[in-house]
Amino acid sequence: MTAAPKRPSGQEQFFWKTKTLEEMSGPEWESLCDGCGRCCLNKLEDEDTGRIYFTHVGCKLLDGVSCACKDYPNRSDKVPDCVRLTPANVRTLNWLPPSCGYKLVAEGRDLYWWHPLVSGDPNTVHEAGVSVRGRVEGSEEEIPDEELEHHIVQWPAVLPKRARLKRRPRD
Repeated sequence: MTAAPKRPSGQEQFFWKTKTLEEMSGPEWESLCDGCGRCCLNKLEDEDTGRIYFTHVGCKLLDGVSCACKDYPNRSDKVPDCVRLTPANVRTLNWLPPSCGYKLVAEGRDLYWWHPLVSGDPNTVHEAGVSVRGRVEGSEEEIPDEELEHHIVQWPAVLPKRARLKRRPRD
């Protein structure tokens, strides 16, 4: 018995389907970021199980409205534990959100309809309810580490129903 043929992807001609992560140019690599800001939320790890818990507390450089870094070029100087994504580490980091473009491409999967590379619109990530816009309750400068466990939320690890659709819904 043979396996059913793989469904064709609507993204076959796009660079993220034809190049490896290592082959991408700097601008191509940067464009894989969908601008959701979920990776910039503080996370807690259970030392016994390794399970990651997201909080609604943002990095001190996260702008909760634009969902972007306030000082992206200098982020490593201002936040020494800021993790710079690389082709190697996106394959191993266990805290990237399920919607992360880097993670999806590393796994050979298509980007969602709301990803700016697919939609052509940087606002679709917000429209789909994927971004942190309006959901960041404070920054790490305002909320002490010992209080982070009181700020654990489930939504960053879950993809909203609207975002899981195959195409952009008509309103």
